Amino acid sequence: MSSLEANSIAPAAAVATRIRSAVTSVRALALRVDRVVLAFFLLVVFISAIDPAVGQRTLVSVAAELRGLAPWFLLSVLFAAGAKATGSDALIARAFVGREAWVIPIAAIVGGLTPFCSCGVIPLVAGLFAAGVPLAPVMAFWIASPLMDPTQFFVIAGTLGIGFAVAKALAAVGMGLLGGYGTMALTRAGLLPREGVLRIAPQTKSCRSSSRKNADVAQPVWRFWEDGERAQVFLTSSASTAWFLVRWLALAFAMESAMTAWLPTPFIAHWLGNGPFAIPLAVLVGVPVYMNGLAAIPFVAGLIQLGMSPAAALAFMLATTATGFAAMMALWAVVKPKVFALYVAFAIVGALIAGYAYQLVLSAV
Repeated sequence: MSSLEANSIAPAAAVATRIRSAVTSVRALALRVDRVVLAFFLLVVFISAIDPAVGQRTLVSVAAELRGLAPWFLLSVLFAAGAKATGSDALIARAFVGREAWVIPIAAIVGGLTPFCSCGVIPLVAGLFAAGVPLAPVMAFWIASPLMDPTQFFVIAGTLGIGFAVAKALAAVGMGLLGGYGTMALTRAGLLPREGVLRIAPQTKSCRSSSRKNADVAQPVWRFWEDGERAQVFLTSSASTAWFLVRWLALAFAMESAMTAWLPTPFIAHWLGNGPFAIPLAVLVGVPVYMNGLAAIPFVAGLIQLGMSPAAALAFMLATTATGFAAMMALWAVVKPKVFALYVAFAIVGALIAGYAYQLVLSAV
């Protein structure tokens, strides 16, 4: 090889080396950047590029939603971390073993009395799962909670009538019972796992890892802060769970705000009028469109004034309150696919049953 050829190859090799080094650096950076945080950033940039006012409202809405959720969020995270650190998670799990059948109605009724939206209930559900509560009663509470609470009941009664309010309250408890007992049957048939439903990885170091603490399985240590190992588990579990949930909920709330701003309300009202397919269409539209229980009331009242049947309105309200794309995105991040699919299936089936049942009642009156 001549010296001229060698001199021409050397710069090319140097350029190729630099390119490979740059690609390696980009890959390393991509692995370090949190994908959820990156998705949130890109979403806000995209919304702001299309409509700066909506982008600004999205950031304000996300901050307001997280601030309003903060007390319940903090309570659920501390509950889950405290149960793990004290060792009481095993006691909580054993307290429900063999008792799901009579705990499910209680969970459904309590869920109907608690003021959680479908996004707001997710941290609490994650805390219950992490504490060892079985899937069936959690599912009953989980489905019923966003659908009704005392405030919603009285607002609905004053806006849409006492009959509609009673129908929605009964539907909330009924859907909770459907989800709870359906989950219990599937679990006992071996089609669903009894534990390990969360995507959050369990702590690799357990409070009960050493032999001297084997007895703690039966006897929790409530003053866990006096034990360095347990205190470390509490801090680690709190931080990991909080960070996991906050970033996913922030992304979900951002998507919710954008969808609400660009929602074609007249189009939805036109297709959800009376007709043989009004109830299925109402559920179909309500699944991706998210509105919390109170926000859905004036919206549904407007749809009824535009000609939507009360039965279809009830089905729509149940579907949109229980699901919604933003809430389901946050839910997908928390639980495993089987549990996610089960929740969505029970929400859809329950909304359809409630809509048709209310239609039968109205036609019989």
